Amino acid sequence: MSSPSNRFECRWQASGQLLAAYLLAQGLALVVLLALAVPSWLAVLGVALCLVHGAWTIPRQILLTHRQAFCGLRRDAKGWQLLNNGGGWQTVQLRPDSLALPLIIVLRFRLSGERRVRSLCVPRDALAPDVHRRLRVRLRFSRRRWAAPE
Repeated sequence: MSSPSNRFECRWQASGQLLAAYLLAQGLALVVLLALAVPSWLAVLGVALCLVHGAWTIPRQILLTHRQAFCGLRRDAKGWQLLNNGGGWQTVQLRPDSLALPLIIVLRFRLSGERRVRSLCVPRDALAPDVHRRLRVRLRFSRRRWAAPE
C-alpha cells in the first residue's frame, strides 16, 4: 500500500463573487441606515463605520492587494502554512471550525505565537475548480490537520 503525499500547495486570487456579495451587503446596510428613523448623527456614524470597514476589508480580504493579505496555503512536513504578501510563508494551526463547502472554504486559523483566531474565505472562483476540490478534500481528510505547529 502506498502512503499518500503529505505535500500540498495552492494560491488563490481575488474573487469577483466575494466582492459583489460584500458590496451588496454594504449597500443594503447603508440603505437601512438611511431609511431608519434615528438621529442624523447616529446615521452619519453608521455610514462612517461602514465605509471604514470597507476600506479595511476590501484590500485585505477580498482584492488581496494589501501586504497583510493571505493568498496561499501549503502543507508540508512542517505543517500548514499560509502565504502572506508581506511576510512570506507563516506557520499556522488550522481550527476545527474551519468549513470546506463546494461554494466556499472558510479557513479558521491561528498564527504561530498568537492567541487570536483569524478567518479567511476562499470562494470557488478564486481557484481553479480541481484545485478548489483538492483543497476541500485535504481540509476534510488530512491527518493531524488540527495539530499545533511543531
